[in-house]
Amino acid sequence: MKHPSATPAADVDALFGLDALDTGAPPDECGSAGHDGVRGPAAEDRSSFRDSPTARRLLPVRTVYAEPGSAASARGREILARFPDAEVTEVDSHWRIPGLHGNEGNVERWVRVKGETLVLGERKTLTTRPNGRSADWIAPGASNGCAMACAYCYVPRRKGYANPITVFTNIDAIIAHLARHIARQGRKPEPNQCDESAWVYDIGENGDCSVDALISDNTADLVRFFRRRPSAKASFATKFVNPDLLALDPRGRTRIRFSLMPAADSRLLDIRTSPVDDRIAAAADFLEAGYEVHFNLSPVVLRPGWQEAWTEVLRHLDDVLPDRVKRQAAGEVIMLTHNRELHEVNLGWHPRAEEVLWQPALQQGKRSENGALNVRYTNRVKAEAVQALRGLVASHAPWLRIRYAF
Repeated sequence: MKHPSATPAADVDALFGLDALDTGAPPDECGSAGHDGVRGPAAEDRSSFRDSPTARRLLPVRTVYAEPGSAASARGREILARFPDAEVTEVDSHWRIPGLHGNEGNVERWVRVKGETLVLGERKTLTTRPNGRSADWIAPGASNGCAMACAYCYVPRRKGYANPITVFTNIDAIIAHLARHIARQGRKPEPNQCDESAWVYDIGENGDCSVDALISDNTADLVRFFRRRPSAKASFATKFVNPDLLALDPRGRTRIRFSLMPAADSRLLDIRTSPVDDRIAAAADFLEAGYEVHFNLSPVVLRPGWQEAWTEVLRHLDDVLPDRVKRQAAGEVIMLTHNRELHEVNLGWHPRAEEVLWQPALQQGKRSENGALNVRYTNRVKAEAVQALRGLVASHAPWLRIRYAF
C-alpha cells in the first residue's frame, strides 16, 4: 500500500473526496457548517430531513449491492425506491462482495465509497449478547457500517478497505427476536449501572442509527417497538443530528447518547459527522421529544493540551444545557482503542489522524474478543487519564453522573 505524506489542512477536503458535496455551503442563522461544509440539519425542513439536500449530500448513493432476498423484501423495495438512479448489482453475500471487500485500491476512495455505495442483506444470525457496560444487552443490529468516516472506528477492521452501510432488510425477524428475548427476561430484579429499572438493549453497536434513518425505517421501527416495552429500553450512540427522529414518539423508552469530544479533535477525526456544538444543542429538543438523553465522552484521545480541550467541552455543556437535561443526564467515558490494521489503512487516506491516534510510546497491545490485535493506552497512562477526566467532570459539570469509564 502506498502511503501519502501528511496532508496540509487546506487540502483535507480534496483528500476526503468532499468535492462531490456542497463544500461551499455557508452557515446561517438556523444551522452551522458541518465538517464537510454541509449545513447543519436545523436549517432543513424537519418533516422531511432525509429527503433534504443535506441528507442527499451525505448519501449520494450510486451503487447498491443486494442479496436477492433483500432486494425483493418489502424493506428492500422501499430502500431501492429511495435511490431510483442507483445501479443495483445482485450479490450472494453482503459480506463477500468482489471489488468492494478486500480491495486495497478502495483506500484511495475511503470516504467516497461510504456515501456512494449501499449494501442490502439479511442478518442471518440473530443473537443477543450480554454487555453490562453501556447496556445490559447488545441486540442484533439492523445495520453494519456507516456513511460517516471516523478515523478511529472499529467497524471497518473486519471488512477490508471498505465500510459502507449494510442495511439488514429482515427487520421483522430482528424485532421478533427481541420481543422473545425481552419476554424471557421479565422485570429487572435490581438497578445496575445501565439503568434503574429497565433492561437496556444497544441497538446500534456497528452503525449509527441516526444515519440509518436516512435510508430506511429500521430505526423508526425499533423505536416504536421499544416504546411498547415497559421492562426494556433501546439505546444507541450517535454523532449525527437527524431531526426526523424527533417525530417518533419514543415515550422515554429510547436512550440516545450523543458522542462528544473537543471540537479540534472532532474536525480531525470525526469526518462527515455533525459538529459537536450541534450535537450538544440538540439535547434539549430530543429530551422534549421523549428520548432519554445521555452523553458519551468518546473517544478520549491523549495529546498535548487534551485536558484544556476537554475542560472547554465540559464548560460548554454546563453553560448551554437546560436544567431539565442535566437532571436526567449520565455519561460514559471511553478511552481510545486503536488497531494496527486500521492504522495502516488510515495512512492511505488520512495520515494526519494517525499523528494523534498512533502513539506507541503511550500504548500497549490488546487482543480483542475476535482475535484482532488492538492497541490501547498503557494501564498507568489510562488510569491517570481517567482519573484526570473524572476530576474535570467533577469541577466543570458536576451534574453529569459517569456511569462507567474504561
